[in-house]
Amino acid sequence: MSTPVGMRVSGRYRLDARIGHGGMSTVYRGFDEVLERPVAVKVMDREVASDPDQLERFRREARAVAQLNHPHIVTVIDAGEDEQMAYIVFEYVEGENLKDRIRREGPLPIPEAVAYAIEIARALSAAHSRQIVHRDVKPQNVLLDSEGSAKITDFGIARTLTEEGLTGDGRVLGTTDYVSPEQALGHPVTGQSDVYSLGVVLYEMLTGEVPFRGDSPVAVAMKHVREELPDLQRQRAHVSAALAAVVERATAKDLAVRYPDADALAADLEEVLAIETARSGQASGEATMVLRSLPAPTRQRVPLSARLSLRVFVGLLVLALVAAGVVLYALGQNTHRGVTAPPVVVVPAHSTPVDLAQNAAHDYNPFGTGPENRELDNLAVDGDPNTVWSTEQYYSGNLKKIGGVGVGLYLDASPGVIAHALEIQTPTPGFAAQVYAANQINLNLPYGNSTPLTARGWVGPIGADPSVHNHDQIALNPGGRRYRYYLLWITTLPPGQEMASIAELTLFQLSRGPG
Repeated sequence: MSTPVGMRVSGRYRLDARIGHGGMSTVYRGFDEVLERPVAVKVMDREVASDPDQLERFRREARAVAQLNHPHIVTVIDAGEDEQMAYIVFEYVEGENLKDRIRREGPLPIPEAVAYAIEIARALSAAHSRQIVHRDVKPQNVLLDSEGSAKITDFGIARTLTEEGLTGDGRVLGTTDYVSPEQALGHPVTGQSDVYSLGVVLYEMLTGEVPFRGDSPVAVAMKHVREELPDLQRQRAHVSAALAAVVERATAKDLAVRYPDADALAADLEEVLAIETARSGQASGEATMVLRSLPAPTRQRVPLSARLSLRVFVGLLVLALVAAGVVLYALGQNTHRGVTAPPVVVVPAHSTPVDLAQNAAHDYNPFGTGPENRELDNLAVDGDPNTVWSTEQYYSGNLKKIGGVGVGLYLDASPGVIAHALEIQTPTPGFAAQVYAANQINLNLPYGNSTPLTARGWVGPIGADPSVHNHDQIALNPGGRRYRYYLLWITTLPPGQEMASIAELTLFQLSRGPG
């Protein structure tokens, strides 16, 4: 008989509504009356609790998951037994599970599917590092919280690799739609089994369907043992060869071919995420969040190379067309107006470059959703014109953000200088830019806030260039005041391009001269 809604477990957890039921337990949305917060309470069915093996497995779940502390694993809050009723209390995740999402929407956007797979792989890696194998990785056991983040739950059949198993020989635990071949055959199970199941989950996220169907669970399990997964690229033509190769390796029958662990799978998925994001022309939802969380070396290497790879086929042509277009436009403007090209400031001989620290450059994206290639900031002041800081890739071709228009890079010229020119070296000429100055900046406002630059502490613009070219020097008029910060604020992208790059920024001040 099921536990009635409305009762209190251990005098503390009120059961408000039944939200799920499995083979041996029921999950309720509950309320912790001590801490006054919603919780999820998993209560073992009384009929099952009389089996000592099943009760011990339930207890083991509580012990196993209580060891884990990871943002993508549902947290265990409490566990116990009340009048022979065993229960586990979890954090309550407001949202839906991944299976419901797939049923509702069908195949997920490719970058988002890869992003979820990365989060699940990271969670599994944390569990495996504690010698805990989930053994039932499936979309039903992945919850999507209100912010879109994935969290693994239901370690109900998890076991530690050092613990004696409780199942008889040949008994299969786990959902056969996602079961690994070795698990289907009753062979020893390791973290590689979870890797296989995650590969199948990723396949389903990408295609909207599980790879195998059968007349019975056993028939499906045997297909996992004997048959290769259907060709992913035939099921979804837009999947890249790189992503298809990752799914193929994750679901390899041969353990020597399959990824050795979840870490290795996550590393390849991180690289694929950048590739798929670039190929799809968009990054939204959880893909955006995961892109920001990539390790710095991967983020620095992969996103830029992925962006460049998109231009391998058309890069030279685009650059040629842009350069020709700029020249023709300039000639046309000059002929029409009867004037020469817009004046470029020539730094006087008595000017000197401002000596900046190696960490003087800082990306600035107040109107957007987060940092703008922050790990590349120092490349704009490292003295090497072959290294660059770049904006993120804007597939729309403009810099319109949530809170306004533009993105920038500012220099910290501490303790302050009266600068009269800013020289820009860039491999992506043609963008429009303004220069602002400040001594104090309000950096405490959240990203996406629409507060204008002047209300954030910036003065100006004190200089501008409607079409920045390599080695252009923007004349600055700071009104004779000394400023610590100088902001290069980019308002448009180069014609026909999706990002702007800065190789070097150099501030100039007037020399004091002899005496």
